[in-house]
Amino acid sequence: MKRLVISTGAGISAESGISTFRDAGGLWENYPVMDVCSADGFARNPALVHRFYNERRKSLLSALPNDAHKALVELEKWYDVYVITQNVDDLHERAGSSNVLHLHGELMKVRSLNHPERVYTLDEQHLETTPDTRDSHGDPVRPHIVFFQEAVPNIEPAIRLASEADIFVVIGTSLVVYPAASLLHYVRPGVPVYYIDPNPASVPSNVTVIKATATAGVKELVKLLNPEHK
Repeated sequence: MKRLVISTGAGISAESGISTFRDAGGLWENYPVMDVCSADGFARNPALVHRFYNERRKSLLSALPNDAHKALVELEKWYDVYVITQNVDDLHERAGSSNVLHLHGELMKVRSLNHPERVYTLDEQHLETTPDTRDSHGDPVRPHIVFFQEAVPNIEPAIRLASEADIFVVIGTSLVVYPAASLLHYVRPGVPVYYIDPNPASVPSNVTVIKATATAGVKELVKLLNPEHK
């Protein structure tokens, strides 16, 4: 079975009503991005950062996977599918994707400040955290998010997946956010590459561009990759 590796960005979740700061002029939901999404911001005002992510979690609960998320699951009938996502939401998992690697962390999780290996999944009854929130060991917790100014721990596994791809797909990303944007460079020569975005960035001539929203573009992608239609 061929390995299909899919890199997704904010565009795939936008149609589910998930807000993004990609085009927000430095603001996300009226918060300065560096106040709520940076290591310095968390060190300076952890209460603000906890409050911001509490609000994002509540918003996520009302969001549903869209047709693009669901169509990627359909591709698992024919391919060994791996999703690498820049998104911190859990819509890929809720749609049913089997293999999801989060580059920038996961909104519905927190981790110990003192022992980062201790990661906890929040449920609907326990969404809110504060600087006083403690885990079962008595340690304070922080959002399980990769802040600006922090390394991206999952970039090495992502690079490995990109280098092993038999088909590589990019969906809903501007291709300017690094290190995620660099994954395209690790795809082996000759491997088919597809790029879905309504406002696609400039890409090499060997990349097949589908200029469309995620839902419309993934629908077209499924037709192209469906071996039963060839």
